[in-house]
Amino acid sequence: MLEFSDVAVAHAIQLAVAPVFLLSGIGAILVVMTNRLGRIIDRARVLEERLDGASADLLAMLRADLVTLSQRAKLISRAITLCTATALFVCSVIAVLFLSAFFRFDASILVALLFIAAMSAFFLALVWFLREIYVATVSLRIGPR
Repeated sequence: MLEFSDVAVAHAIQLAVAPVFLLSGIGAILVVMTNRLGRIIDRARVLEERLDGASADLLAMLRADLVTLSQRAKLISRAITLCTATALFVCSVIAVLFLSAFFRFDASILVALLFIAAMSAFFLALVWFLREIYVATVSLRIGPR
């Protein structure tokens, strides 16, 4: 039978509060990233519909735009994957914190390693996100073409 005190559970809850807030922030960034991916997909569909019957000049421009959109979609997809991995690592941190309280074992090394993995994945997600934004702004054309 498991024996745990109210103090151990209260302490686990105190330790888990910060990672839970971190999950909220990661969730907000995931919303931004998935919205960007949705807009990229929508724009690609519009351009693909315009391919039929396009003149040679317009066809070349549409294909170039589609290549850029494809590159952006791949970049933002990688960012979403890494951000999701971050959220999974943070969830693992929370689970380990509670398991260590219930089973009374020292999880400090495991929690530290999971947190380092989470921050590494988050760092890489932001790098991929920044790359996608760069590609989007470099390819931006405003005004007549």
